[in-house]
Amino acid sequence: MANRRDSRIEPSFEGPPRAKSSAGFSVSEEDRVVPSNRNTSAKRQSARTKASRRGRGKSRRGLFGVLGRLAYWCFVLAIWGGIAAAGIVVYYGAKMPAATTWAIPDRAPNIRIVSVDGKLLANRGMSGGEAVGLHEMSTYIPEAVIAIEDRRFYSHLGIDPIGLSRAMVANVVGGRFSQGGSTLTQQLAKNLFLTPDRTLERKVQEVLLALWLEHKHTKDQILEMYLNRVYFGSGAYGVEAASRRYFGKSARDVTLPEAALLAGLLKAPSRLSPARDPKAAEQRSQLVLAAMRDEGKISAKELTTAMSAPASRVASYWTGSENYVADAIVEELPDLIGDVRGDIIVNATVDLTLQKLAEQSIRRLIDGSGKKLNASQGVLVSIDNSGAVRAMVGGYDYSTSQFDRASEARRQPGSAFKPFVYMAALEAGRTPDSVRNDAPIKIGKWTPTNYGGKYFGKVTLATALAKSLNSVAAQLTMEVGPDAVVEAAHRMGVQSDLTANTSIALGTSEVTPLELTSAYVPFANGGYRPDVHFIRRVTTAGGKVLYDNNGGAPRVIKPEIVGMMNSMMMGTVEIGTARKAAFAWPAAGKTGTSQISRDAWFIGYTANLTTGVWFGNDDGGPMKKVTGGALPAQAWHEFMVAAHEGVPVRPLPGTWRSTPADTIVQDELPPNTAQPAPVPSASVSQSAPSAQKASPPRAVRPAETVDAGGFGMPGGGGTTASIKRPVPPADVGGPVKKRQTSILDILTGG
Repeated sequence: MANRRDSRIEPSFEGPPRAKSSAGFSVSEEDRVVPSNRNTSAKRQSARTKASRRGRGKSRRGLFGVLGRLAYWCFVLAIWGGIAAAGIVVYYGAKMPAATTWAIPDRAPNIRIVSVDGKLLANRGMSGGEAVGLHEMSTYIPEAVIAIEDRRFYSHLGIDPIGLSRAMVANVVGGRFSQGGSTLTQQLAKNLFLTPDRTLERKVQEVLLALWLEHKHTKDQILEMYLNRVYFGSGAYGVEAASRRYFGKSARDVTLPEAALLAGLLKAPSRLSPARDPKAAEQRSQLVLAAMRDEGKISAKELTTAMSAPASRVASYWTGSENYVADAIVEELPDLIGDVRGDIIVNATVDLTLQKLAEQSIRRLIDGSGKKLNASQGVLVSIDNSGAVRAMVGGYDYSTSQFDRASEARRQPGSAFKPFVYMAALEAGRTPDSVRNDAPIKIGKWTPTNYGGKYFGKVTLATALAKSLNSVAAQLTMEVGPDAVVEAAHRMGVQSDLTANTSIALGTSEVTPLELTSAYVPFANGGYRPDVHFIRRVTTAGGKVLYDNNGGAPRVIKPEIVGMMNSMMMGTVEIGTARKAAFAWPAAGKTGTSQISRDAWFIGYTANLTTGVWFGNDDGGPMKKVTGGALPAQAWHEFMVAAHEGVPVRPLPGTWRSTPADTIVQDELPPNTAQPAPVPSASVSQSAPSAQKASPPRAVRPAETVDAGGFGMPGGGGTTASIKRPVPPADVGGPVKKRQTSILDILTGG
C-alpha cells in the first residue's frame, strides 16, 4: 500500500492544456482542492461577506445620523429662538402703554368747502378729503388694494407668516430688499400709532398693535380705516382726497383703471405719483390689474379693456382759482369757530359759475395781451351788497403761485383812490357842480400833473372825477385836509394804514384789491358798510350749526352823498376813462393807474355787484402804457355782462340832479379853514375865457352824470400857483358861511 501511495502521480496543471476526457471532464487549476486548507478558505470568504455588510450598514446609519442630529439642533435652536423672540416681544411690549389705554386716534379733520349752489369748491385739512364708507366707495378700490398689497387679508390674523416667508425668500434670492411682508393691518397700525423708523422695536410694536386691531375691529372696519387714512402722494391722504386730486371726482365714482392706479401708488406714493411720473404710475397700475385678474376679481376681458383705456389724470385740479377762495376761508375759520376738531362743511358765499367767469376773463386777457403789454398777473374780486364775496381770482394760475394777490398784495391804487377825496369834499359842503380850475399847481415841492399833461381850465367836480384830473383832486385834498380823506377811506372799508399827506389824493398809499373793492360797496348799496365775508355757514358733518353769518351793516355815508357820488362816478363809465366798461346796466366806478403803469385798476359797480380788477407784475415792473381804462375795464366789462345775464336791470341808489351847466356854484370853505400865504393873482393864468355861451342843459334820469358843457375847454397852461402848507381838515357837514379871499378864489378866479 505504501508503495502505491508513494508511486501515486498527482495531476499536473502545468504545460499545455490537455484534451478533455471522453466523459467531457477536465480539471483546471481552479478546481484543485487541497484538503488540508479547505476550512481556512471558507472562513476568509465568510469574513469578507460580513465586513461588506457591516460597511453598508454603517454608511446608512451615518447619513440618518447626520440628518437626525441636524433636525435635533434645528429643533433646539427653534426652541431657543422662540424663547428669544418671546423675550424680545415681552421686553418691547412692556415698554408700551397698557393695552387697555390703546385707542384709535381721531382722523385728521377735513374741511369741505361748497359754493352757494352746493358744488364742491375744495377740501382742506391734513387729509384733504372727507371719509368715505367702505360700501360707499367704488368696489374696485378695496379689491385692487387687497390684490396688490395683501391677498390673504381676509384669512390672516393681522400678521401673515406665509406672506412674510415669501417676501424673505424673494429678498434673499434677489439679493436686495424688494418685497415687504407687512399686512394691511400692520400698515394701518404703523400709520395710526408709530413713526416710520425701521427698527426692531418698531416692528415688534407694529405686530402687537396689528394683533390688537384684529381683536378689536372687523376686517371691513380695518380696511375702511386704512383706505381713509393711507397716503396716496401729492398731499392726498385717503381715497377721497386722492380721487379728487388725480381724477377730479369722488371715490364713489372711480373706474377700474383709476382704482388700479390708486392701489399702485401705495408701494411708493411720492415716487409713483402720476403728478410726478405718469409713466411709472401707469406701469404699476397694469401690475395691479394683472393681480386682480389672478385673484379672480376681474375677467381677462376686463383686464384687456382696462389696459387699453388707462386712467386719465386731471391736470388742472390744483390750478382752479377757487383754491384762492378756499385758502382765504381756511385762514378765516379759526376766528369764527376756533380749532377744527372734526369734519366740517363750510357753505361759502362764492358762486362757482361767477368764479369761473372771473378766472376766464383774467386768463384770456393775459394770454392774449400779457406778453405784448408786459402784464403777467391779474386779480378780480366781486362782492354783492351784503358783503358776500361772489368771486375772487388771486392771480393768473394757482398751480404756479398760491400767493393771493387779491387779499395779500398791497399796491398803489392811483386814481382809484380819488372817490374818497371827492366824498370828503362833498361831506364838507361841495357838490358835483362845484367848479375848480384845472391848471398846473405846486404844493410845497410836489407838482401833481394830469395824465398826458393836458389841462381843461374851469371844470365841475363831476367832470374832474370823470376825466380823472389830478390837479383838481390835489386841490380838494388841500381844502378838506388829508386827514379827512384818510378818515373817509377807513370809514368806507379800507383797512390798510394810510399816510395822511397831500399825495394821498393820487393813491400813493398802498391797499389790497379786496379792501379797495369792498370800500366801494357802500356806494352800490345805499351807504352801508357790510363785513366782507367768504363764509355763510359752518356745520359739522352731522348737521350741527357752528357758525351762521347774520349780516348787518352800519350806515357810513348819507343817502344824499351816495346819490352825488353815484352821479359823478357814472360819468367815468359814460364819458370818462372807463368807457370800455359800459354795458346795459347803470354802472359807476373809477379807474386808476400808478406811476409808469406799475398798476392798472378799475373798481366799478352796479346795483347788483361791486367788482374790482387789477393788472400788474409781482416784481413791480412797469407795463407798457396799460391804464385802468384798458385791460382792467375790459375784464370788468366781460365779467359783469355775463354775471348780469338774465337779471332785471336796477338803477343805482340815490338821486342827484345837476344844476344847469351855465351856473357856477360858488361853494364856500368852513370858517375855521386856515388862510394860506397870499399868492399874486397873476400867478394863475386863465386857461379859458371868462365867459362863454353855455350848452343847453339836457334832461337826466336820477343818478345820471351831466357833463359840464360850457367848461369842457382845453386849458392854456400858465404860471403855477404855489401852496406852501396844507390846509387843516374842514368840519364835515358844518355850516357854510361867507368867507374871506382864499386859495379857492385864486384858483377859480372868483
